[in-house]
Amino acid sequence: MSDVLNMQALARLVPFGSRVLDLGCGDGAMLAHLQSTRGCSGYGIEIDGANLLACVQRGVNVIQLNLDEGLALFGDQSFDVVLQIDTLQHLRNAQVMLRETVRVGRIGIVAFPNFAHWPNRLSVLRGRMPVTRRLPYQWYDTPNIRVGTHADLALLAQRSGLRVLDSFGLQDGAEIRLAPNLRAGTSVYRLARA
Repeated sequence: MSDVLNMQALARLVPFGSRVLDLGCGDGAMLAHLQSTRGCSGYGIEIDGANLLACVQRGVNVIQLNLDEGLALFGDQSFDVVLQIDTLQHLRNAQVMLRETVRVGRIGIVAFPNFAHWPNRLSVLRGRMPVTRRLPYQWYDTPNIRVGTHADLALLAQRSGLRVLDSFGLQDGAEIRLAPNLRAGTSVYRLARA
């Protein structure tokens, strides 16, 4: 399954024993995985009530918070790693949240669906918005506020005054470093303060 393989690939980016903040943690699967396989600790941030309950049932510490309101309750460098996995496309102000990610954490790991992946391009060429595993919604009922490409985040990071430590694509858990904007369904960036 692609989601599990991508989760495992992203988890390998998190150093053992890290203190982690997972923004938009969903049901807590990633934090639970990091706790059990990498000895990590930390918190998830989630707004949805059903996901909050799922986190508690998994034994994941979770705080109910609307990310569009920011991360003011956390001090600078409170965490080793801040995860933003499949969250950026749902936020009203992505630039502010990227800055907050690297303010609160020493390293930010951002992953999101890559709209420039070749199947998406083909769908647009045919005159239709793409519906794929990574973008599973019709254009009229999507929870995504925006779509972005692998190349877009590099520009946004630069404009936000952030340092890109690494970037690559993920496709079914495999790292794609050659032409990730075209060949990967998921874009991944490791960011830090400039």
